[in-house]
Amino acid sequence: MEPVTLITGGSTGIGAATARILLDHGHHVAVTGRDADKLAAFATSAGAGERLLTITGDTSDAHDVASAVRHVVDLWGRLDNVIANAGFSLPGNLESHAPEDMRAMVLTNVLGPALLVRETLPHLRESKGRIVIIGSVAGVRNTPGNLYSVTKWAAHALAENTRLLVGKDGVGVTVVAPGVVDTPFWAERGGTPDASPSMTPDQVADTIAFAIKQPAGVDINHITVRPTGQLG
Repeated sequence: MEPVTLITGGSTGIGAATARILLDHGHHVAVTGRDADKLAAFATSAGAGERLLTITGDTSDAHDVASAVRHVVDLWGRLDNVIANAGFSLPGNLESHAPEDMRAMVLTNVLGPALLVRETLPHLRESKGRIVIIGSVAGVRNTPGNLYSVTKWAAHALAENTRLLVGKDGVGVTVVAPGVVDTPFWAERGGTPDASPSMTPDQVADTIAFAIKQPAGVDINHITVRPTGQLG
């Protein structure tokens, strides 16, 4: 059977672009998201028929994550790749963030990937599969008061901790750390930074697919990908 891949936050942006590329490569793909309308619109545009499954749920909710994984395995009988993509940022910095918004970002960006790893490891051990965690250039450099950066440093640490846990079982773990990408991620910030070079979601998705397609026995652990000209 073709590979089965689960992507969180897959209705728009990098997640949707990755889903399209993997569908083109013959994968069965499941994407999750909190907005049922966006998921439905993506499913219509993708036109992949029974090879695409959309699941409404919150990546920071343990029940929703477990239900999504169970749905995928029950439908297709296996799980080969998981991509922890769901995440968001906030305008301003930790001095201006509302505490409830800070909590939501930490839960989505840190707890969400950890829950996904926890629920999928039994299936990935069986398939000798791969985990991709979407980090950020913000996860390797600090800027003043950037709580989003804190969450991405944590995501990078999760990837390395997971690699140490499951490498002996033949499970690959990669963190992909993009620079500026022109996606809906920037909507709450008024658009991508002025005069800043940016990448497309498809360009980052190509990098994710590259990591997933490595042959057995090869594990790429960290890829930082910036648009040419992004200095930070």
